[in-house]
Amino acid sequence: MRQTFKQVKDEIGKIVPKNIQYEVDLEAGDIAIFTSEFSEFLGSDGLASKISKKIKRRIKMRPLAEMVMSKEDSIEVINELVPESAGLSELYFDPCYWSVIIQCENPSEAVGRRGAIANEIRTKTGWEVKVERTPPIESKTVRDIRGYRELQAEERRKLLKNFGLNIHRPKRPGSPWARITALGSYQEVGRACHLVTTNESRVMIDVGVNIASDTDPMPFFNAPEALPLEQLDAVIITHAHLDHAGMLPVLFKYGYKGPVFCTPPTRDLMLLLQTDYLKIGGSEGRPAPYDMEDIRTCMRHVVDVEWNQTTDIAPDMKMTFSNSGHIIGSSAVHLNIADGKHNLVFSGDQKYEKSWMFDAANTRFPRCETLVLEATYGAAGDFQPSRDEANQELQDIVSRTLQRNGKMICPVFAVGRSQEVMIAIDDLFRSGVVKPVPVWLDGMILEATAIHASHPNYLTSALRKSLLKNDGNNPFTSPWFRSVEGRERREAIIMDTSPCIVLATSGMMNAGPVISYFQHWAHEERNSLCFVGYQAEGTLGRRLQKGFSEVPLNVQGKTEIVKVGCEMVTIDGFSGHSDRRQLLDFVEAMGSKPRNVLCHHGDYTKCSELGKELRDRYRCRTYAPKNLETVRIL
Repeated sequence: MRQTFKQVKDEIGKIVPKNIQYEVDLEAGDIAIFTSEFSEFLGSDGLASKISKKIKRRIKMRPLAEMVMSKEDSIEVINELVPESAGLSELYFDPCYWSVIIQCENPSEAVGRRGAIANEIRTKTGWEVKVERTPPIESKTVRDIRGYRELQAEERRKLLKNFGLNIHRPKRPGSPWARITALGSYQEVGRACHLVTTNESRVMIDVGVNIASDTDPMPFFNAPEALPLEQLDAVIITHAHLDHAGMLPVLFKYGYKGPVFCTPPTRDLMLLLQTDYLKIGGSEGRPAPYDMEDIRTCMRHVVDVEWNQTTDIAPDMKMTFSNSGHIIGSSAVHLNIADGKHNLVFSGDQKYEKSWMFDAANTRFPRCETLVLEATYGAAGDFQPSRDEANQELQDIVSRTLQRNGKMICPVFAVGRSQEVMIAIDDLFRSGVVKPVPVWLDGMILEATAIHASHPNYLTSALRKSLLKNDGNNPFTSPWFRSVEGRERREAIIMDTSPCIVLATSGMMNAGPVISYFQHWAHEERNSLCFVGYQAEGTLGRRLQKGFSEVPLNVQGKTEIVKVGCEMVTIDGFSGHSDRRQLLDFVEAMGSKPRNVLCHHGDYTKCSELGKELRDRYRCRTYAPKNLETVRIL
């Protein structure tokens, strides 16, 4: 039974002895207990465990503010206690949680035997200590976010309490019900947006942009169900791609003041991609739907949630993220509604196949009455090659191109496909099958790769080990990978006649630096153009896949016709989306079979064909709604 904050404090007061000094506050869905007597609360039989069992909430232990040493004095203590052998490289303080991240080359040296050094730092300074290995590639985005969070700590603390007060508000009268309203990505790919409405709450899942449309890029924010935006209880972001998170700052521009729940990698990549979206739009003269201040506001409202960590997000909803296998940090969302009366799973964009980078999408959900499933490749003939077959196809096109002394252009999404292709090329060169040539990374690829390196726990165990061990086997730091810094370097690469490979954004060729390489190299037969990701209808990439022999390009305000003479290949096996077989296998592997399935993120044919097959197999109700339609699920 849900409790108000006052009732929570009263329950805690019955458990904690009168002689123990403590304070209680809210951190969104968690209960924070501030005390100087940690020993009384910790351990399996400690007070914190008893409180958590009683009130059925996660408990976070925090030091009282008067116990915490200043940042400057804490830096001196840390530098004094951490030995030189640890290779300390950076300290990041977050006063919102009174925590400090100690980044070093040898974490075990900084932690000390049985945690002795970390415990001594905690005892002397009052700061909670987390030790991380220095990533092999430094991310400016991660550094900026951590610095911004430190500056905004007091504001964030107030926001977390406000989020928590909303979650713990008094129960509203009436029987529970729930429904889903389609606000984007239904019978289309792009601008993903779902609204879950109950008798108690309104929660939006994903807020994407249709990057293939200049005239209608936004979800249906003006639908009556979505308004007013300031009365939304929460927003959940499944992953950072623009078609799922690109319009999130618009909510804050128009009045939303609530939390944004996502994984830490999604938070970091979201900032990178939204900032680039503004930059590209400005360079092309498109009116911006939001500005940097809206993005910064969004960052203040982010509540980090790790995989498999259950948290309250609204008065009648608990949420759990789990791996969806699409990109780093991408998540399926399990919503427990009305104390388990209904369980709703959003698959997110997902890949039910293990790759070099990610484990296959999770299928173990405690219960699932309704599944919202992507159908990008859900039609009867949508079958993709395996990752091994894709690697062989890549080897073939690279070998043919280099034997012709040609150049290969690979349009990639900065996040996900580019790292996957980098690993495949690295394996190809290391094996000696192909003699290495320069592989130029243009756009945000290097920074996106650095963000991957900053979150190794979200990668496969094999890749995580290669990143953390400094033994020369890290695929992302191999010498053939070179970053393109600025226009002059790009022009020099374009004019150079020697063979090379270019990985460049954007992945659908609707903008970005890839256009420059295509403009100059597309006409030559010795060169090649290799697609490794989905090409949406209306993009230049899709037109080229259809076999156009010449295409118009806007070059500095003038239209130029580019003839296409290069070899063109599409490698489907690198896709971050499940094909039809994998989607069906995903549902088959779910321990709890859904009674309702809503198909989205695909055109009508794909959604309806996938739904029909699921209906025939599992006798469930299936839907392929249009945008603006609502389906009642409880």
